[in-house]
Amino acid sequence: MKALTITKNDAGQRIDKFLQKYLKSMPLSLIYKYIRKKRVKVNGKKTENNYMLAENDHLELYINDEFFEPTIEAPAVAPSAKPAKVNLEVVFEDDNVLVVNKPVGLSSHPDEKMTTGTLIDLVKLYLSQDAQIQASYTFSPALCNRLDRNTGGLVIAAKNAAALRILNEKIKLKQVRKFYICVAKGIFEQKQALLTAFITKDEQNNQVKVDTQHGDKEIITRYQVLSEHDGNSTVEVELITGRSHQIRAHFASLGHPLIGDPKYGDLALNKAQFKHHQMLFAYKLKFDFTTDAGALNYLNQKEILIKPFS
Repeated sequence: MKALTITKNDAGQRIDKFLQKYLKSMPLSLIYKYIRKKRVKVNGKKTENNYMLAENDHLELYINDEFFEPTIEAPAVAPSAKPAKVNLEVVFEDDNVLVVNKPVGLSSHPDEKMTTGTLIDLVKLYLSQDAQIQASYTFSPALCNRLDRNTGGLVIAAKNAAALRILNEKIKLKQVRKFYICVAKGIFEQKQALLTAFITKDEQNNQVKVDTQHGDKEIITRYQVLSEHDGNSTVEVELITGRSHQIRAHFASLGHPLIGDPKYGDLALNKAQFKHHQMLFAYKLKFDFTTDAGALNYLNQKEILIKPFS
């Protein structure tokens, strides 16, 4: 028998979902069977599959030892523990949120080119001594937004389960505004505009195609030209929708590909400019909550920005 006390980061989820994460090798059908057979108890009583765990709930698991992994037991927190040295530029941090500057060339999550040493790996290592994360049985820090491998800039990570739920909802509701600086080929006839179009994903080539009339998903991009130099334009862009490669593909479809973009850009121009990645940088975030944000209400109207291409 294993006895667990539910932490803040493990609360607020159904008990069957918690057990799926905690008992990774146990089939879901067997989890349901054990709940039904009273081999899972909450506060000394029988429970149901849809019971929502609360902080300080006491769980008793009458389950075979083979299903328990030693590494998922919540470790004791050493009072004198020091954070590991991690090559991570932290722009903002509090008890709930971590905002970092992702460098160009680093994948946000594992992919076919980079399976380890990604941004999420660095974030987890940086937060590995955080007491509330150490005390959790199932929660792991997670990124709330992501950037293309060769796009640098601001990425938000959630440090606890409540923050992750809220931020994911706010991003979905477009209440976290994301601003970019880019350098695009040519001089824009319209110095500012709200653009709408549709994209279709080409999975085989990992590209998207833009069409003004038809496509799988709508894209909305707001831009304002900041300056013009050497026949090119420096532009501030706000993503209203956040589709894969949206800025790169949308601007290329207008005849203004980003300088240095090997996938959608002008390769001859890229070579002449000696750029090895697209000139695109996520330089500003604004928390613009129009509905209740619970524990994160204090972030409303906060702006986080850094110098682009630094």
